[in-house]
Amino acid sequence: MPETGTAAATKHLTLRCQFCETWNRVDAARAADRPKCGKCAKPMLLDRPFVLNDETFTRTIQDAEVPVLVDFYADWCGPCKMMAPAVDEIAAAYQGRALVAKLDTDRAQRTSSLFNIRGIPTTIVFKGGKEVARQTGAVPKPTLVKMLDGAL
Repeated sequence: MPETGTAAATKHLTLRCQFCETWNRVDAARAADRPKCGKCAKPMLLDRPFVLNDETFTRTIQDAEVPVLVDFYADWCGPCKMMAPAVDEIAAAYQGRALVAKLDTDRAQRTSSLFNIRGIPTTIVFKGGKEVARQTGAVPKPTLVKMLDGAL
């Protein structure tokens, strides 16, 4: 049965504010409305990749009621830099239907190890808190879109 606009409106994300570190529950369907943190009122920008770390990764992935595409990358990685514009475009295009996130493997070594990240960039799509697709190495935007569409 196809999802209706009403059903989509009930899907939520649980995200930690990057300014005050307060956890917020955000209605995914209203992501384009630039939701604000309930404590500090700063915007939670979901039209770009959301930055995750060892402390925020598990809760964000587990509590997401929409698919989550995570780009495991490093600042020094050339192929990661080549893929970044495509990841940014997907975040904007899928705002409200999926969460696009980034995790710096140098700064989040515990999470990188937990998911057995051996090469970067690695892209993993999660649905219902579980990994449903994985791609290691730089890939074109259509490949990332196909991965994410498979989880919608």
